[in-house]
Amino acid sequence: MKAILTTLVILLLAITTYIYLNSYRSAFEADQACHFNISTIDKKENNELGCDHDLETRQWILYEVASPEIPAKVIKRFRY
Repeated sequence: MKAILTTLVILLLAITTYIYLNSYRSAFEADQACHFNISTIDKKENNELGCDHDLETRQWILYEVASPEIPAKVIKRFRY
């Protein structure tokens, strides 16, 4: 029983550490990272890239729009 509890605590600690180290500290940092990625990604064809802020999920979303008839494709999420 102690081994299971210890394993769960270590697993929870590892997940928490991973999330903390791989997330941005503020919306500003996430915004800057999103817009920086727009300038570094090769633009295919005539597709447009953009960043949008989602307040509900606390993230910036980098997306690609091929045409107005097709829904945007999410490229990357920047959680903060």
